[in-house]
Amino acid sequence: MSADDELFESMRLELRRGSLVLAVLACLRTERYGYTLRQALAADGLEMEESTLYPLLRRLESQGLLLSEWREEEKRKKRFYVLSPLGVSLLNRLTGEWRAINGSLDRLL
Repeated sequence: MSADDELFESMRLELRRGSLVLAVLACLRTERYGYTLRQALAADGLEMEESTLYPLLRRLESQGLLLSEWREEEKRKKRFYVLSPLGVSLLNRLTGEWRAINGSLDRLL
């Protein structure tokens, strides 16, 4: 991999990191468990490895943005996640910020 490719990859990952947080919060307006969350993100073009998703879910929950509950479904225990009231509020604020940044970038680009 060339130095240019390495720089691009580093910048791409940095850009993607913040976007994934917003995408996960948006998807969790509806209750989901990890696998169905990954499927929903992938269906919209945002593939995410389990090794990225589950630590992110734990961090968002520890920040008070998500609620989770273990339940048995199809004879397997699954952890379901949904936005907390704080998560809903933060998602609304971040969505406004995202739209403002996106509008500015559209004009600049």
